[in-house]
Amino acid sequence: MSRIGKLPVAIPSGVDVRLEGRDLTLKGPKGELNLTAVEDVTLSKGEDGIEVKPSSESKRARAMWGMTRALIANMMTGVSEGFNKTLELEGVGYRAQMQGSNLKLSLGFSHDVVYEPPQGIQIQATKPTEIIVSGADKQQVGQVAAEIRRYRPPEPYKGKGVRYQGEYIRRKEGKKK
Repeated sequence: MSRIGKLPVAIPSGVDVRLEGRDLTLKGPKGELNLTAVEDVTLSKGEDGIEVKPSSESKRARAMWGMTRALIANMMTGVSEGFNKTLELEGVGYRAQMQGSNLKLSLGFSHDVVYEPPQGIQIQATKPTEIIVSGADKQQVGQVAAEIRRYRPPEPYKGKGVRYQGEYIRRKEGKKK
């Protein structure tokens, strides 16, 4: 039995919830998100919030129960507060700046890398060595941050590259004479 799935998802103030069959739409100050639940779970709107129940006792239904509840909870947080990830640039000459809505990265290549964010994602270059990716969809925020990091992942010898804030880079010793 899912411990997470048993808990109802509370609806914060300012969030509009529309439930039509298996389709759930959440609209809040940070945006609008949609979810179509799988056939193995049933959604209902109660006084405590949105409740998720398995439609059968199959193994897949139990697995989808907790996952669907977690997705709905993340959607609630996203439309009310939003999610953000911070990236740090480490290295001589590595810097980021905004060019309209696009992100321009100088990462030691012969050319600058221009990243165009998808719709629903905001990118800010607060400092030349710091990038903040924010949006309502948790998965999309993480994906955009991973795509930016993929241009120059941190290397273990000098620690140069694009890293998540607070990420520990395991360092290696260089070659000896």
